[in-house]
Amino acid sequence: MERMYEKNRRIIMEAKLIIENQRQYFQTRATRDIELLKGRLIKLRVEILNRENAIYEALYKDFKKSKFETYFSEIGIVISEIDATLKHINTWSKPKKVRASGLNFPSRDYIYSEPYGCVLVIAPWNYPFQLAIAPVISAIAAGNTVVLKPSEHTRHTSQLLDDILTAVFPTEHLTVIQGGVTETTLLLKERWDYIFFTGSVAVGKIVAKAAAPFLTPLTLELGGKNPCIIDSTMSTQLIAKRLVWGKFVNAGQTCIAPDYLLVHTSIKAQLISDLKLEIIKAYGENPQESEDYPRIVNSKNLARLTNMLQDSEVVFGGVFDTDDCYLAPTLIDEPALDSEVMKDEIFGPILPILSYETEKDIHSVLSHYDKPLGFYVFSNNTTFYKKMIETFSFGGGTINDTMIHFGNPNLPFGGVGESGIGAYHGRLGFDTFSHKKGIVIKGNWLDIPLRYAPYTNKLNALKKLFKFFG
Repeated sequence: MERMYEKNRRIIMEAKLIIENQRQYFQTRATRDIELLKGRLIKLRVEILNRENAIYEALYKDFKKSKFETYFSEIGIVISEIDATLKHINTWSKPKKVRASGLNFPSRDYIYSEPYGCVLVIAPWNYPFQLAIAPVISAIAAGNTVVLKPSEHTRHTSQLLDDILTAVFPTEHLTVIQGGVTETTLLLKERWDYIFFTGSVAVGKIVAKAAAPFLTPLTLELGGKNPCIIDSTMSTQLIAKRLVWGKFVNAGQTCIAPDYLLVHTSIKAQLISDLKLEIIKAYGENPQESEDYPRIVNSKNLARLTNMLQDSEVVFGGVFDTDDCYLAPTLIDEPALDSEVMKDEIFGPILPILSYETEKDIHSVLSHYDKPLGFYVFSNNTTFYKKMIETFSFGGGTINDTMIHFGNPNLPFGGVGESGIGAYHGRLGFDTFSHKKGIVIKGNWLDIPLRYAPYTNKLNALKKLFKFFG
């Protein structure tokens, strides 16, 4: 107990010192020097590419993740984010002139972007490289200092993140603090100027509660049970191919992966048949031997997933290996909505398949769950998918594919309700970590007397003015 107390005291003291050093550095305004920031982002880009093989190795040790998946979902996205930031940071950081109000004539009006200050970024384990560095890039570009807390569940990648970022940034600009729940809990007791968290809904609520006493603004990137609605107007073979990619990439450990299918009864049997064929095409008869199929992050998560299979009708897969943290791509037929697999976000390679006949059935199923992070519809019926988009609330989605909306930096990425608060990517990432100040620069060459007392006989003129400029 005494040793634990001493460890906690040391963590608190180190955190306070780091935050104080970062606040002092922030006050020098060095973090708002665009050329300095661009130089460090260029250096970060070079460091990442120089360590490409080390990143492959770290992700393989943590997940058995293939080089293709690692580049596609981790390295490539980060490099694209850096490139976009370098290209646009000068424009993003300039005051934006907006239309002035006629009521303030004469004036010039602007929106200024200013950094919040000292930012805490808490990263998840499922995409431990990309989901750590992407928000860091946005926070740094906006002129903040950053403390990054990577996941303890992917220790090889977390250590590599520490090595890369330490080689690029001075600690007063960016510091990586490794550790587990204890370290995260103690960090959340400190006062931050902004908190960015990616992870589960349960932990997101803890983060929000920690931010509340200080009224700290925050972004929460969470998850949910992402539905995939499939009508009878498309080729089931194409649907199956795209679903197998979207569901089983990273072994299903993706916050925007399709969580369950809601398929029109007329094509359900054929779709299941095509899904089986596409899984075999992608990963072979034994996916455990495939170099392209990752593992579950740890035995605890594997046990959680295999427990979902106990009361389910498995129509494909279901094979697991505890020693290898392996769970095969698995299809489940018509689970009850109160079954284990349908209660919470699955976050693994299990795909429940439900059926519907009418739109009322779709509403009945979706009404069981909170607003999801992702939403997918497969249909050639424009009226149908537009109605689905307009009827249901969700973070973001794709029609006739899955997850690809994440890859467009011009689209906001974020949740709504229990699936999250706030959004980022590209310009929106810069804006997320920036406070927007409205500024009016009043002209002195004319001073209209209407607003000044005494107000006798001025009310009608004021009403006309509001009506004219309204």
